[in-house]
Amino acid sequence: MDQTVNVVKIGGNIINDPQALNTVLDHFARLDGPKVLIHGGGKLATDLAGKLGIPQTMVQGRRVTDQETLRIAIMVYGGWINKSIVAGLQARGLSAVGVSGADFDLIRAMKRNPVPVDYGFVGDITGVNSKALNTLIQTGTTPVFAPLSHDGKGSLLNTNADTIAYEVAKALAHAFQVRLLFTFEKEGVLLDVSDESTLVKDLTPGRYAELRAQGKITDGMIPKLENAFRAIEAGVSEVILGKAEVLPRLIERSTGTRLYRNA
Repeated sequence: MDQTVNVVKIGGNIINDPQALNTVLDHFARLDGPKVLIHGGGKLATDLAGKLGIPQTMVQGRRVTDQETLRIAIMVYGGWINKSIVAGLQARGLSAVGVSGADFDLIRAMKRNPVPVDYGFVGDITGVNSKALNTLIQTGTTPVFAPLSHDGKGSLLNTNADTIAYEVAKALAHAFQVRLLFTFEKEGVLLDVSDESTLVKDLTPGRYAELRAQGKITDGMIPKLENAFRAIEAGVSEVILGKAEVLPRLIERSTGTRLYRNA
């Protein structure tokens, strides 16, 4: 296929803002050619857990997914959020299908090792069913992935959406040209998170290591960039990070952070 497949990951903060989400869905639906959308969970699961009186535990900024929290994640991520996004895309004339990793056996994972920290029912991806994924793409269907995988033994697992985006892009790269876009609320990688003018337009692994050592890249941006660079090494043609609401400008290269291999 000559066309590029756009794999777009939208973050939780976009999910929490209906107006921003509608803008993103407008832009996504208008993208030329085949495409895949991966969404995060937003705050809805946390809000529902609070209403149900189910305590939430965080370790090093990551949620521990016990049995009750897993049920909430499945209901909210795989149900309300996923199907609302699919309905929004259908309303924009796009043939979309909401999926988790269990659908079509698309993404298998294993429960994360409980040592040194037991995160509960969190999945580390072991494989993507590229044949099934390619078939969906070739039929003109747009998959919309919830951040859920399965272990092949009947259990669903809470799974990082950035990692799903990387794994899906990597699997598609064997058959297509793939552009991977990690979108969130900032213009891209910023040297000062409160100043959009400090945007880093181009980033190599070497430059990333320098900025991380200097403490200018921290927290949630680290795993996002780790997945992004792994995608480049795995054969994904282009990886871009930037603001979700300006998706067309990211593709046009007029904003955002573009990743490159070391020279």
